[in-house]
Amino acid sequence: MKNDEMRQDLRMEISTKHILALALPISASILVPQINYFTNNIFLGQLGESELGAAGITGVYYLIFGAIGYGLNNGLQSLIARSAGENKPEEIGKIFAQGIRIALLISLLGIIITYVAAPYAIHHVLKNEATAQRVIDFLLIRIWGLPFLYLYQMRNALLVGTNQSKFLVIGTLAETITNIVLDYGLIFGHLGMPELGFNGAAYASIIAEAIGMVVVFAIIHTNSLTQSFKIFQHLRYQKENTILVLKRSSPLIFQYAMSIISWEIFFILVERNGNGVMDLAISNTMRNIFGLFGVFTWAFAATTSTMVSNIIGQKRDNEVEKLLGKILTISTGVSVVVFIVLNIFPELFLRIFSMNALFVTEAIPVLRVVSFALILMSFSTVWLNAVVGTGQTKINLFIECFTVVLYLIYVYVVMEVKHLSITWGWGSEWLYWSSTFLLSYWFIKKGKWKKAA
Repeated sequence: MKNDEMRQDLRMEISTKHILALALPISASILVPQINYFTNNIFLGQLGESELGAAGITGVYYLIFGAIGYGLNNGLQSLIARSAGENKPEEIGKIFAQGIRIALLISLLGIIITYVAAPYAIHHVLKNEATAQRVIDFLLIRIWGLPFLYLYQMRNALLVGTNQSKFLVIGTLAETITNIVLDYGLIFGHLGMPELGFNGAAYASIIAEAIGMVVVFAIIHTNSLTQSFKIFQHLRYQKENTILVLKRSSPLIFQYAMSIISWEIFFILVERNGNGVMDLAISNTMRNIFGLFGVFTWAFAATTSTMVSNIIGQKRDNEVEKLLGKILTISTGVSVVVFIVLNIFPELFLRIFSMNALFVTEAIPVLRVVSFALILMSFSTVWLNAVVGTGQTKINLFIECFTVVLYLIYVYVVMEVKHLSITWGWGSEWLYWSSTFLLSYWFIKKGKWKKAA
């Protein structure tokens, strides 16, 4: 009877109701770092456009390490979902415990790299010395949130991979509320807190991530998930499972890191261009809009990799494309609605960050480009994560390498050689997501992954 209950809990079905039940809580959890970043930038925008521009560089830098954790999370999530589909609960605990060990080691490495190499690199590539120093001071504080972020991400893998995504919402709310309150207090010196200005956002985010992590692990413990999967019995180093997690996750780690590093290069090229401060502030705003409205797409993407992996674990390979059809309809539909709203009311969103009329005027054409890129991303990333679900993560890495090279060539020619407008620069997103879609679609349709599943 107990095994039958576990099978019912862990095995997934192909239905719109099940897709939404999994995706909506995931979107809430993905929303956390985006809301933190969004909130930071709303408050920092009140300090001035130079602070808003600097926040773009610091945000994307931290996002590089966040993407590394996200890659580890996705690989771990895929393995957990496969074990769930095969009805092997104890294997889930073993895999998750080794994922935690790996995450903590990577976070330590990230902190060391930031202190040793980042100051030299930032001073070397940025033209404005004041911006460079502001970025460095911020990052040397912000990077200490990395262990909390990684542990927070790893619990995503456990909850989503075992179809317990409803519990993500509570941790999300705790972190979001904490971040908003502390941003308001620490940046401006309100609520009896010290006025720390630009760096106040860094301290606020660290504390918020720590609280979110504590809340979520308390939920996991309270709901007896640690006992169900015997997590704490497997915290010692296990060579076989560590290798398994790294083998599945490392291509994804490189894939996501490369993607965000290319974005950081883009921001650096923007800063070096003729209208650096204004264009950097506009680009940071686009990054906020891209991130905030992209959470729904990323949630459906995470749902895709989890459900594809679970379905394959149930030996239902032939139903994968049916599942993708359902997810694509919802994901693309949501992005079309976002596209329409952003293009009808562009000023409404832009004035959240700055009341400067020139800023709004120059940002509107960029917003139109970005809003269409959101549609491209909505179906491209679903196909890409379907490849993750098949377990062929090396293919994901190949796709990312190819598309990032195209992206970097484009932005270098447009921004550094031709010195075209920032609108043309953000057109790189169209190239990136179109290429991603074509390669992912071709791989899934070809069907060779079924033999290796």
